[in-house]
Amino acid sequence: MHQINPAAQALRTAIEQAARSLGFDAIGVTDVALSEDERHLEAWLARGWHGQMNYMARHGRRRSRPAQLLPGTLRVISARMNYWPGDARAAEEVLAQSQMAYISRYALGRDYHKLMRKALRALAEAISRLAGPHGYRVFADSAPVLEKALARNAGLGWIGKHTNLIARDAGSWFFLGEIFTDLPLPVDAPASAHCGSCTACIPACPTGAIVAPYQLDARRCISYLTIELKGPIPVTLRPALGNRIYGCDDCQLVCPWNKFARAAAHPDFRVRHGLDAPRLTELFGWSAQQFEQRMRGSAIFRIGYQSWLRNIAVALGNAHSSDSVLAALRARHEEPSILVREHVLWALEAHRARRAS
Repeated sequence: MHQINPAAQALRTAIEQAARSLGFDAIGVTDVALSEDERHLEAWLARGWHGQMNYMARHGRRRSRPAQLLPGTLRVISARMNYWPGDARAAEEVLAQSQMAYISRYALGRDYHKLMRKALRALAEAISRLAGPHGYRVFADSAPVLEKALARNAGLGWIGKHTNLIARDAGSWFFLGEIFTDLPLPVDAPASAHCGSCTACIPACPTGAIVAPYQLDARRCISYLTIELKGPIPVTLRPALGNRIYGCDDCQLVCPWNKFARAAAHPDFRVRHGLDAPRLTELFGWSAQQFEQRMRGSAIFRIGYQSWLRNIAVALGNAHSSDSVLAALRARHEEPSILVREHVLWALEAHRARRAS
């Protein structure tokens, strides 16, 4: 029978206590073996399913080989922080009202990147006090890291059929971050999968991006189309975006495990600027300066003002026709940006076509 090292167990408990004091909801520890996930990544890239996300291929195998990214890495500490905004308007209610804008729930508050990195650095420093100096580097969606695979191996959850990580006790509404370290910490057991025969997430995808269980063609994913894609959104996919102007949560909204989701404890994840249920026409009226003032400090800021208007134009084209919707579109039909103008003209034509039929 395997005997637990009391000192190692005490250290693991102390690290977890430090993590919780810093706002993390769970942590796990894993080694750096990711050979099967490496093969999966390379097959995904070979299909071209990453679209314009060239950074997914740019770093070669450093993404799947942590010790190449940070030489000397022996362990990865994976950390989870819940973000579900408990004070937000119900997602299903917003999606059902075509003249309102739907923004992915993770982006309703402040940008999580800085918050997570700060907390991870504080945790790494706490570990130095507990276990002695160690070589480390922290990551929060900031480098080539297979974070979901590492989190699964660290016991934080399993990768669902929609390719998101799911935890039995928390669903999937959480952020992940990592500490690469050269400390030989005891590892946790990998999480087992519990999707079973459920396939609710697959037909729930508005654009059919989940082409098979565990297979995501990002080029069709609304999160990719509204956030990562530079240039025009494919015309054939525009109607399926509905009123989703930044990201998409549909596959998570139908997941039965999210009945266990927990509201975010950190105040930075609370809704800002009424983004949980804003009117499309109001957002479309923002000037570049207003976008700058209100979105700086938000994850939304990085897509820029032109993509923001592009996305809203598509949503307005999908909205129920009204005087206010048509007036908002006509006000920008001579927009200087060719990208925005093309989507505005498409939206106006979509309304004309619906009226004609």
